Amino acid sequence: MLDWNNYRRRTGLVIVLSGPSGVGKDCVLEEFIKLCPDVRRCITYTTRTPRAGEGSGKDYHFVSVEEFGRMVEDCWFLEFAEVHGNLYGTPRSWVEEERAAGRDVVLKIDVQGGVAVKRQIPDAVMVFLVPPSLEELDRRLRSRLTEADAELTKRLLDARSELAYISSYEYMIENDVVFGAASKLRAIVIAERSRIVSGH
Repeated sequence: MLDWNNYRRRTGLVIVLSGPSGVGKDCVLEEFIKLCPDVRRCITYTTRTPRAGEGSGKDYHFVSVEEFGRMVEDCWFLEFAEVHGNLYGTPRSWVEEERAAGRDVVLKIDVQGGVAVKRQIPDAVMVFLVPPSLEELDRRLRSRLTEADAELTKRLLDARSELAYISSYEYMIENDVVFGAASKLRAIVIAERSRIVSGH
């Protein structure tokens, strides 16, 4: 007798969301979690200074460079990278435990980290968020008023190199309207949850 449960995914999805600085990853992710409250957002570790309104454990786990170095030595991270002069890392045990429990997780990480995760988790769902245009990306970065001119110029240059990683991803979403982009991300998750993964 056919048991279709043999064809269901047995572990949670790992959804990687990447895109250039200023594209609106946080806004899209916040809206997405409202649409898919059962998906867990991974809180990454960083040596970056908190921006206004950010809290440790809510947006990031903020740690010192020294503490981050010790965590690297202890193999604490699934991946880690230096981005815009700051260190970022994804906690390995948290991702593995959530996934083993059958819960879907979303990782908001840079393109270097995304590629590193894909190497370790081949079935990770890779989603790249793009702006409607580079001009719009420039406008969004300037409107944030969180970076000095030199940092802003660096981020705009980095954005062009980050966009070259699109071919390493499986899905591309244009963030024109935040709700629309979040809805597309939800549709991707629904499709991946419905994927036939194995049979006996």
